Amino acid sequence: MMYEKFTNGPLNEFFPWADTSGDIINASDGGVIYVDGVYYWYGQALRPLPVARDGKGGQTTTVGVVMYKSADLYNWDYCGVILPVSDNPTCEQYAPMRYERPKIVYNDKAKKFVLWCHYVKYPGDHGDTKGTAEAGIAVCDNVDGTYQWLGTTRPIDEKGLVRDSTLYKDHDGTAYFIYDKQVGDDRCLHIVKLSEDYLSCTDDYRRIDVCFWREAAAIVFYNGWYFMFTSGLTSWDTNPALYYRARSLMGGWEAMGDPCIGDVTGTTFESQSTFIFPVEGNKGQFILMCERHNTQNFERCSYIWLPINFPAPGEMKVEYLESWCIEDYWK
Repeated sequence: MMYEKFTNGPLNEFFPWADTSGDIINASDGGVIYVDGVYYWYGQALRPLPVARDGKGGQTTTVGVVMYKSADLYNWDYCGVILPVSDNPTCEQYAPMRYERPKIVYNDKAKKFVLWCHYVKYPGDHGDTKGTAEAGIAVCDNVDGTYQWLGTTRPIDEKGLVRDSTLYKDHDGTAYFIYDKQVGDDRCLHIVKLSEDYLSCTDDYRRIDVCFWREAAAIVFYNGWYFMFTSGLTSWDTNPALYYRARSLMGGWEAMGDPCIGDVTGTTFESQSTFIFPVEGNKGQFILMCERHNTQNFERCSYIWLPINFPAPGEMKVEYLESWCIEDYWK
C-alpha cells in the first residue's frame, strides 16, 4: 500500500503506522536525518509488553535501534537494525536494556555518523548507579550501517544523572548534547558542547534554568531564533507542552508558553515531543515528531507528525491534524 499523507488519527486513539511491507513501524523516540536525497527515520524498537521478571517495564528493547528510509516521507522501507543489543551478559548492550531517545548527526570533518542516546543497562530500569543513568555513544561510516558502540559517559560530572536527552547540530557544524540532568531532586535541562569529532563532551556547558523539571527537548532554528519544544516530567502521563526561545543556544532562553493551538486538554495532543526536522528544499517547513506512548503494548505506539508554524518573529505554534500532506498544507 502506498501512502500520500500523514495519518495521526483521532486524539483519543492509538494509530500505529505501517511500513511498505505492511508491518508496524516500531521506532520509538528517535529522529529523521536526510542523506543524499533520502530521509532516514530511526528509533528504538520496543518490546510488545512489559516483562515483570526482567524489568519494571517501559521503554526497553531486545532488538536495538532500527532504521527506515523514504524518498517522500510518507512511505517507509525497513532497513534493519543499526545498533543491536547483545546476548552476552557481560556486555554493556545485554538485553533487555535501553537505547532511549537515540539521535544521529553527521560529522562533516570526520565523515562519520554519530549517535547519542540515553543508555540504561540490563534490565532497563532507571536508577542512580553506574549504567542506569548514562549517555551512550555509537558511530558509523554509513547512515544505515551497523553502528560501533563506543561506551557511555556522564557529560558534566559523575553526580549528574543522565535522563531524557537529545542531540543538536548547529548551522556552523558544532554539535550539542542536551539532557535532563538530575542531582537529587534537582532536575533541569543542560546543554553541553561536544568535541570536534562529536564523540565526547567539552567543559563548555550551560544550565537552562527556565527549563526546570522539563524533558523531551526538540530544537529548531528559524529566522534568527532557536526554539525548544519540551514536555513536563509526568512519567507516561501526558502534560502541556512548553516552548522556549533564545538567540544563542548557550544562553538567554526565555519561556514562551504552550505552543499547541486548541489543546484544551493540556496534553500536547495526548502525546510527547521527540524531534524536529526540516522538509528538505523548502525553507521554513519543519515537522514536529511526537509519540503517543501505548503503555499496554509499547510495540503499538502512535507517531504524531505535525507542521510547525511561525506566526510572528520569535513565535512558534503547532496545530493538531488527524491527517495532512506537505503539498497541501504548505501551498
